[in-house]
Amino acid sequence: MKNRIVRGVAGSFVLISLLLAIYVNINWLWFTAFVGANLLQSSLTKWCLLEDILKKFGIKN
Repeated sequence: MKNRIVRGVAGSFVLISLLLAIYVNINWLWFTAFVGANLLQSSLTKWCLLEDILKKFGIKN
């Protein structure tokens, strides 16, 4: 369950930031890069901040 939420949030952030980059300001692409870097870091270290946040809200695996 938690993995689906993390993927959904990451995908939503990427799509929203791309739309903001197109319609508001190109600098929103930095947010897209941040999300991508966070996903890469998570795959290498097996630690994800969003998973810790979800755990504190009581969302189980």
